[in-house]
Amino acid sequence: MDFNLLIGGAAGQGMETFSATLSKILQKRGYHLFTLQDYMSRVRGGHNFFQIRFSEKPVKTHRDDLDGIIALNSETIDLHLNRLHENGFIIADEDVPHHDPRLITIPAKKLAKEVGNPKVQSSAILGALLKIYGMDLAFVKEIFSYKFDDKVVQQNMEAFQKGYELTQARFTEPERSTEKTMMLQANESIALGALAAGLKFYSAYPMTPATSIMSYLVKKSFDAKVVVEQAEDEIAAINMAIGASYAGVRSMTGTSGGGYSLMVEAVGMAGIMETPLVIAEIQRPGPATGLPTRTEQSDLNFVIHSSHGEFPKMVIALRHPEDAFYQTARAFNLADKYQIPIILLGDQYMADAIRTVKPFDLSKVKIERNLADESVYQNGKEYKRYELTETGVSPRLIPGKVEGTMVNVDSDEHDESGNITESAEVRVRMVDKRAKKLDLLKEDLLEPELLGSEDPDILLLGFGSLHSPLSEAVDLLNAESGTKFSALVFGDVWPLPTKKLEELSSKARLLINVEQNSTGQLAALISQVTGIRVHQSVLKYDGRPLSATEIRDKVLEGLK
Repeated sequence: MDFNLLIGGAAGQGMETFSATLSKILQKRGYHLFTLQDYMSRVRGGHNFFQIRFSEKPVKTHRDDLDGIIALNSETIDLHLNRLHENGFIIADEDVPHHDPRLITIPAKKLAKEVGNPKVQSSAILGALLKIYGMDLAFVKEIFSYKFDDKVVQQNMEAFQKGYELTQARFTEPERSTEKTMMLQANESIALGALAAGLKFYSAYPMTPATSIMSYLVKKSFDAKVVVEQAEDEIAAINMAIGASYAGVRSMTGTSGGGYSLMVEAVGMAGIMETPLVIAEIQRPGPATGLPTRTEQSDLNFVIHSSHGEFPKMVIALRHPEDAFYQTARAFNLADKYQIPIILLGDQYMADAIRTVKPFDLSKVKIERNLADESVYQNGKEYKRYELTETGVSPRLIPGKVEGTMVNVDSDEHDESGNITESAEVRVRMVDKRAKKLDLLKEDLLEPELLGSEDPDILLLGFGSLHSPLSEAVDLLNAESGTKFSALVFGDVWPLPTKKLEELSSKARLLINVEQNSTGQLAALISQVTGIRVHQSVLKYDGRPLSATEIRDKVLEGLK
């Protein structure tokens, strides 16, 4: 089984609570699920909805077609009826006017009034929904108890039971997985990856859709002994993080494209100071305010080329919650190893979607600080913060760790000791020194993940959060055509790893880039670095996420 539900209404009608409660019940019952949020940039009104896809088998992305609609207003039915299967259903209060034969009306408001709490009407609808799917009442009271006191729990249970008794089961519940799962967003995975890597300082200014990283870290700050600072703006936030890193702790900041625009001068400062820094840039459609609560992949060029001057940096596009956890932890090690800024590139789709995943394997996370051996300098050896080396990576000491040793850094050009200089010869040596690190960094790059055959006829190219939609699209395309399709999905995007790309592009007769921007930024980057040109493009930039079926349909349409 593979069911897809939509819960829709106006902001303030309780959709988030309903969806969270249903998701927790489904997870407790052993289902895998993927929840997609679609919400307007307003506190009240408008049209918002959640989609919950659940199955006894792993689900990693959203679907467009619907098996059921839970409508908190008539607008929800009007807007989404065309996506509902012929044998699907709609559940709504009896006050919602509509005449579709698939409509199941529940007197939810009356039932809530009967139990003495008008706020529990959604529990009556939830009861009807679980009955339709042939589920019993297991875990329902437990989930209500997480959020409410005893009196409200009892009222919710009464409303739930009344709704449950008003409908008939349409489905028989299948065997479910006994595998333990977590249910979380990718932004929470980023926060957890940072904590696992030894994060001790996080500073940020709230900006959708990156704010939930900070919110999660605040909740864990006492237990994890992490300082979380809400700065007055993004400029202050990144400079605080750079200062904390210079002082010796692992630090991080996070924002979206508009906030990162303010940070770029300080990114350059981290570059010339050779101070490790991890930055989460969670994309939304721009420019300027753009669409604050929507998704896009339009900042790739921006982050790669952010800040003036030439200096090494790394960009990692996060692909899904598991990837976000492990790549965030990896970013801290690489930032320390090469003493560079590393940008973790996400987007609203990945950040806000909720998904069940296996518990993370902490044994895979190693903390590697790559600091200089303090004992070498305790006997009077002169310490040079920017000592010229074969690799371009200088020994890094933490200030105050070696008595009498100055760790001198500067945002002006400097000599090996960190003293300001305008020497032409020193300038050339320092630019070359910093550039050398890119050659070494390339040895640590991860090749893109191949989805599908090693010998494809048609190769799709994508990056970041399109991993899961592309994975499902490849399965659909291979099942529905006689052509061999594969996808190559990049995580490390700068520097761009090229080995697997060059190998597979020579085998495929057609290359198609799939991106959520209007200009095909990944395709342009590939052409710039390798000379390889794509033949067709699938681009979407309306702020809504690409689905597997959209990718399939657009690819097949382009082949006609």
